[in-house]
Amino acid sequence: MDAPKEPKVDSTLSKGLSILENLVASQEGKGVTDLSKELGLTKSNTFRLLQTLVTLGYVQHLPDKTYSATLKTWRVGRASVENLNLRELAAPELSFLSQETGETVYLAVREGLSVVYIDKVDSQKPIRSWNAIGGTAPLHCVGTGKAILAADYDKLRDQIGPALTRHTDRTLTDPGALEADLGRTLKRGFAYDTGEFRDRILSFGAAITLPGGEPVGALGISLPDINMPEGGEERFGALVAHAARSVSAKLGSR
Repeated sequence: MDAPKEPKVDSTLSKGLSILENLVASQEGKGVTDLSKELGLTKSNTFRLLQTLVTLGYVQHLPDKTYSATLKTWRVGRASVENLNLRELAAPELSFLSQETGETVYLAVREGLSVVYIDKVDSQKPIRSWNAIGGTAPLHCVGTGKAILAADYDKLRDQIGPALTRHTDRTLTDPGALEADLGRTLKRGFAYDTGEFRDRILSFGAAITLPGGEPVGALGISLPDINMPEGGEERFGALVAHAARSVSAKLGSR
């Protein structure tokens, strides 16, 4: 039997999307020459595609003659995350983490270089961590953010470097130190915040990913250091990693 034919890919659409993806991943605007060299396109073809993307509102032409992605790309991405019904899918895992740890647990998604908490279950302990639904934190210094950053570091490396703001004396502000920490995150399957955003508040996070590995969110556990039990780092890390894999499996089966 003949092998099934691969579906035809529209070359113009493919090239236009490659330009858009390149601009989304860039911290600064890029000119026609740079884009054409990086993507292996002719200058004339690059220019025509950019004009189409500008007309559609996905790209803007800046005063210095370079081009950058607009917030329309962000809105499309946000809508796609919402359409995944992450809150509904992750609700059983949030409940599971809450019951197993007794601490505050979160569901977060990336917004720029921050995470936004879109759901949570509060701890009932007298001393506890707290953040509101809708609250934000920098990617580089909380468990959920570092988990997402580790899963998407190749794309975000150039953007995160200049944004390594210090919040406590434990915040990783050196790019090399952060990259090493993210490597450990990938190896063990969870991120660990040792009090890098708020003093004496620890957090664990694991990324929720699509089948191709793209992170769409993260689950997290947050607690005051005084509540950390013996062996808690390994136990809490394993729990949040297991829960995130469970939600990821649900996404993959849809």
